[in-house]
Amino acid sequence: MMRSLYTAASGMKTQQMSVDTISNNLANVNTTGYKKERLEFKSLLYETMAKAGIDKEGNGKPVSLQVGHGVKPVGTVRSYTIGTLQKTDNPLDFAITGAGFFAIKGQGDGQVYTKDGSFKIALVEDRQMLITSEGYQVLDTNDEPIYFDSNVDIKKLKINGDGSFSYMQNDNQPVQLEPRLKVVQFRNVNGLEALGSNLLRATTSSGEAISEDDDDEIVKSKIVQGTLEGSNVQVVEEMVNLIVAQRAYEVSSKAIQTSDDMLSQANNLKR
Repeated sequence: MMRSLYTAASGMKTQQMSVDTISNNLANVNTTGYKKERLEFKSLLYETMAKAGIDKEGNGKPVSLQVGHGVKPVGTVRSYTIGTLQKTDNPLDFAITGAGFFAIKGQGDGQVYTKDGSFKIALVEDRQMLITSEGYQVLDTNDEPIYFDSNVDIKKLKINGDGSFSYMQNDNQPVQLEPRLKVVQFRNVNGLEALGSNLLRATTSSGEAISEDDDDEIVKSKIVQGTLEGSNVQVVEEMVNLIVAQRAYEVSSKAIQTSDDMLSQANNLKR
């Protein structure tokens, strides 16, 4: 069987996955805090028919004779460039400018992380708890849920760039509040595992989350209130990538057709 059939088929499968990745980027063009992805490729193994080399008599080949067996996808890489900051004037909308992530209590005792700062308030007994849109608890620097007393007017809530809260009393006097948003960074952000719902989970590749409060050497992020970070997807760029992937898919399919025609001609040979 001709190698080109399988080689071209691997190209079609890989380009299909590339189109899937681009489609996901385009679908999330308006998703708060979404970071675009790109697919990385590697060539498959090579079959060596003749090795390069010179023997003792000085005879040999200056180059090898090798045939490749196609391509494979090896990973998706996220771009963590900051997206467009969109002003909302909602006191519970927070954007992070910098490399930081908000810490969220996931299912069980584990922590997950997000760039999506569109938070809400849930009433728990006589206190107000800060949560995500899906009900997950937002954590403070002590890894505890963030609560505000019932007398705190959320409309007058203020947050400083370092994540500390305060609110304005009726006499316009600021009152400092105890909780402080936990913001973390990672040594290798591309090692984070996407869980959906704008949530990410630390892995052995990303390393443990580093609280910005605990490390004075990292560059601190800044929190901006009344603002959300939009997706960093560039529609024009994704459309160009989509056209390139489509053309590569068509070329691979053409190689399969050509191989099929060659096999057909070989089968029709007569003595």
